[in-house]
Amino acid sequence: MDSTEFSRNIEIDVATAYLPEQSEPEAHRFVFSYRIKITNHNAESVQLLSRKWRITDGNEHVQEVQGEGVVGEKPVIEPGQSYEYTSGTVLATEVGSMEGSYQMTTTDELEFEAPISPFTLAQPNALH
Repeated sequence: MDSTEFSRNIEIDVATAYLPEQSEPEAHRFVFSYRIKITNHNAESVQLLSRKWRITDGNEHVQEVQGEGVVGEKPVIEPGQSYEYTSGTVLATEVGSMEGSYQMTTTDELEFEAPISPFTLAQPNALH
């Protein structure tokens, strides 16, 4: 795992991969996937409502992304259970970073934010 964040008893693990078969470095197109595992360590269910991402490439170009759910779902995560999904992003540089948050709610309709710590996206051997 590349990064782990704990907040409100929600654990968020992130693993990233560079996708050379989809990338075109000569065209400044670097494609990355990221796998997110969200584990609920609370005594009650939580639901992921929306997401916010801040994606920064190596030229400090920032892209803000927000929207409902993740990969078309608004998963309910039961106590002690996990939800995993994989998504991706395209950068104009071989190195970048992402950070963000999930807006979540409890069964009592108490909304809270679960932060996602910054993590690095890098083409292999791009960082020394």
